Amino acid sequence: MEEKIEPRKKSENVYEIAKSGAMKVPAYVYASEKLLKKIREDKTLIQLKNVACLKGIIKHALAMPDAHEGYGFPIGGVAAFDMNDGIISPGGVGYDINCGVRLLRTNWDYNQILSKRKQLLEETFKEVPAGVGKGGITKLSKEVLMEVLKNGSEWAVENGYGTKEDLNRTEENGKMKAADPRNVSSRSLARGMPQLGTLGSGNHFLEIQKVDKIFDAEIAKRFGIDKEGQVTVMIHCGSRGLGHQLASDYIKLIEDKYGYANLPDRELVNAPINSDLGQQYYSGMCCAVNYAFANRQMIMHWTRDVFKKVMGTDSGMDLVYDVCHNIAKFEEHDVDGEKRKVCVHRKGATRSFGPGREEIPELYRNVGQPVLIPGSMGTASYLLVGTKEAEKLSWGSTAHGAGRVMSRHASIAKHSGEDVKRELEAQNIEVKSTSWNGLAEEAPDAYKDVDEVVRVSHSLGLGKMVARLVPIGVMKG
Repeated sequence: MEEKIEPRKKSENVYEIAKSGAMKVPAYVYASEKLLKKIREDKTLIQLKNVACLKGIIKHALAMPDAHEGYGFPIGGVAAFDMNDGIISPGGVGYDINCGVRLLRTNWDYNQILSKRKQLLEETFKEVPAGVGKGGITKLSKEVLMEVLKNGSEWAVENGYGTKEDLNRTEENGKMKAADPRNVSSRSLARGMPQLGTLGSGNHFLEIQKVDKIFDAEIAKRFGIDKEGQVTVMIHCGSRGLGHQLASDYIKLIEDKYGYANLPDRELVNAPINSDLGQQYYSGMCCAVNYAFANRQMIMHWTRDVFKKVMGTDSGMDLVYDVCHNIAKFEEHDVDGEKRKVCVHRKGATRSFGPGREEIPELYRNVGQPVLIPGSMGTASYLLVGTKEAEKLSWGSTAHGAGRVMSRHASIAKHSGEDVKRELEAQNIEVKSTSWNGLAEEAPDAYKDVDEVVRVSHSLGLGKMVARLVPIGVMKG
């Protein structure tokens, strides 16, 4: 019989699973009652309780407002581990390593591009490969791929895909320095070689958007958002087959070496952070992170090319920021009044650092990190700013999106792609996709209410609302 867990309401939008049994720390869910109702419907709470049992976990296991069932950790799960006694777990990072989001601002407003919107979407669809297993237009040798894995967005910029300014506006400056391609299998390399510069399928997208509402004009202006109606472009994709294969490889290697007999869930296999295998996984993960950075950098470059071709210029198409999801990082945080280096796992969660952190680009450092929370196709996305409160509550983390409430299979059974397209067009949203099933599985009602997710984040101080963006053209894999 499956365990029934009922979190206790601790305060507004905060629910606690008290420490019991094998749990080393309590677990907290940051959600409203409306969101918690959906979270209760799958194994999220059981998975969160299991995370709280892991060796070396510090303070608490956390679920963000968009949490739902994942592999091992819930998606929307955040946990920090002691650098000496703690673990690193592929299930705490996820398969799509550094599935992330970047946002470009532009100088155009909605009315200026309306007549060109269809052409912009069609040209982008031609320029940016998308879909399951889709090959890129850049053919890489193994030697070049190794450079990409080591240098990430730096490689892309050095090879003509964008500018150095883009690097300054990318998390980690687009490069995780611990990356060592020798810790990436030949199978991962083979899967990654043809896919660099591709959008992929599932919840990945490229959206042309407009600014629907500005909540904080001062910070919005610092982020390059000047007015309502301003056109933006959002790109959401990750490390493709390379990251997926790397996760599979290390789950097997770690299970073979350490087993799972003492774990509450086999999917939580892990290695000590300081073990050889733990360090190899971290280094390999950094390679997949860098691949994803380069991937988004190339797609952004081609998007600028399309706007230049259709609109006559790409002037003003500046990167606002690029954020990572599905990542483990070594960061310094305050633990009971003491600054300590810890290993933070963010599985389907976004870093949300407040003002002053040296990890934030200098141009944003005195206001806080830009935080991007994409919606589901047909709904709003949000630009937020990180906070000091998030650093206290969630290791500087917040939600990463709307969070699924319906499986892809269930969504396809309920919807037809043709109907989804018609519904979006009725909302004045142009859409292009590689498949009807791709549209059906990503129907807006397959996800939680992103407005509610962001409202909870804002009310708790996990990330403060800056602007709401709505889609006017959607490209799906």
